[in-house]
Amino acid sequence: MSEMFPALFKPLQLRHKTLRNRIVFGSHTANMSENGLPGERHRGYYEERARGGAGMIVVEPVPVHRTGVLTRGNFRHSSDEVIPHFRKITDAVHAHGAVICNQLYHVGQHGDFDNSYEPSWSPSGLPSFHDSDGSHAMTEREIEEIIEGFVQAARRAKEAGFDGIELFAAYNAIIDQFWLPFNNRRDDRWGGSLENRTRFSRLIMERIRKMAGDDFIIGLAVHYDESSKNLASIEQLQEVMAYHDERQLMDYVTCGTGSYFNFTGIIPHVFYPDKMGAPAAEALKQVVTFAKVQCESHVRTPENANAVIASGQADMVSIVRGQIADPHLANKAREGRPEDVRPCLSCNQMCWGRRYRDYWISCLINPSAGREFEWGGDRFVPAAQPKSVLVIGGGVAGLEAARVAAERGHRVTLAEASDKLGGQFRLAGLIPRRHQIIDYLDWFERQLNRLQVKVLLNTPLDAEEAKAFGADVVIVATGSTPDGQGFQRAMPDHDVLPGIENGHVVTAEDVMARIARPGKRVVLLDETANWKGSGTALTLAEAGHTVTLVTPAASVMFEMARTAADIEMRAKLRSLGVRLLTDSVVLEWQGDAALVRSAGGKPERIAADTLVIAATNISNRELGDDLDAPMIGDAMAPRTAVAAIFEGRKLAMAV
Repeated sequence: MSEMFPALFKPLQLRHKTLRNRIVFGSHTANMSENGLPGERHRGYYEERARGGAGMIVVEPVPVHRTGVLTRGNFRHSSDEVIPHFRKITDAVHAHGAVICNQLYHVGQHGDFDNSYEPSWSPSGLPSFHDSDGSHAMTEREIEEIIEGFVQAARRAKEAGFDGIELFAAYNAIIDQFWLPFNNRRDDRWGGSLENRTRFSRLIMERIRKMAGDDFIIGLAVHYDESSKNLASIEQLQEVMAYHDERQLMDYVTCGTGSYFNFTGIIPHVFYPDKMGAPAAEALKQVVTFAKVQCESHVRTPENANAVIASGQADMVSIVRGQIADPHLANKAREGRPEDVRPCLSCNQMCWGRRYRDYWISCLINPSAGREFEWGGDRFVPAAQPKSVLVIGGGVAGLEAARVAAERGHRVTLAEASDKLGGQFRLAGLIPRRHQIIDYLDWFERQLNRLQVKVLLNTPLDAEEAKAFGADVVIVATGSTPDGQGFQRAMPDHDVLPGIENGHVVTAEDVMARIARPGKRVVLLDETANWKGSGTALTLAEAGHTVTLVTPAASVMFEMARTAADIEMRAKLRSLGVRLLTDSVVLEWQGDAALVRSAGGKPERIAADTLVIAATNISNRELGDDLDAPMIGDAMAPRTAVAAIFEGRKLAMAV
């Protein structure tokens, strides 16, 4: 047991299995199927978290019926063909000492015809909250068909070697649609009283237990979302859980947050607090005596997880994004090394963000996620011949390249022109609620120190100086320079914004670095429609500036819509009085005003003291060209931190 986190590493008995700790890699849609079957990408992804010490893994939801397919990467429903493929995953996970279950789901009225090519079946035929489709109210025969679909999916899971299953009754899926009077308008034996509304879930559980026997875990995933009065109150959720617990139908219940009515709370972004699911889990602990209770939702760190268990709020904790970011989180915590855990940023850009776009998921700060089968997990093969490596540039591309090269046994020197590491990503960490980025950069500094990387700050290098180091390998990560010329894609015939020579123009980077001091009234040209523009606007507005944000995009932070943080960002900006002009272009800067035209409208003169430009940067590639050395990150092409970290790791693994 870990002396630092004793509650977290106390074993837990769950039906016929003993979990080695209370850390669970909970169910989430990794979207990794290959023609509907689990493949090597999927196996490597889960095996790495088992190797990393997770006590239990719950594999992503498998649809139980043709009317419940939600994503392109879902596994085949109603097909025994999945069994031998899943067996490779369960064998791999068991070999590393973890328990493994399989989530089963049907989302009822919220299905996706584009993926299923079937109507969505639901208790009462209500509309979807994903799109404008309506659903089909099931007959009794069809209800029985869905119940049997759950049972047969559980049978396949058992035959594939899973230790149990988890029934998806969260976020307003088909099981909790039967529970809720809002969704369940039936007047037959499936609706009305609590006894009738729980008949669907009760029969599923009873029949699975009869089929699978006693040595099989049955879990239940639920949620609590206080944002909608149509959903269950905490007292109503307690009543339903107590009903199932009295009959010993489930071995554990896991409680998340958010719902299809308020999906931003399902995978909380940076604007949400930590440990969101703990109060609801604690409420369920008060009413169940047989089932174990698991807390999920924004429990990012071992410290958070241990606090939840030690306080008695839950018996287990699901850490998903934290173990995507660092699959060895559990082992590092057990060994008393929490400072070595790569900290999740709650950014959602490559996990939920890629899933939102129907790709397989990965991680901004851990590009090995989803590539474990190709890259050997989140571990590094020692170099056959250690070399001296010079990395020029201490942004995240250079930091990752230096770290990985050193992990592989190379002798690494990192030269950074400024007095701090992190480059422009450090500026992003100064945006309100984004301090997790600074935590991540602090983690890099600890890792470089541990690996004995020689870090040279305030050390700009030209080609001759770089050559003088005599390194076997030089990696150029010199980043990019802000474009202060105001180029807009909506005006491609103008490389420079008309009137920019009138002055009082600064970049978003200068604002965040406290180099520029904008006047009271600011027009912010947000050409990027991501964190750079909106985050700078938020920073200025909180500091008391009057801000008008102009973007060519259909909505502010449009490029980050896949993270769900855009919704909260717009609400915060509006609450601070920021004027948001979308589908708009700055025609001219007049020194004391911007001439702005919105789509279909007439030009409007907006008085301002300062124009702030957030635009695509320009590569600092001269040194790379002079040295004919490999370039990574923005030095190669200006993009987001995702590309920089990916390229830093990929190149260093090949050195």
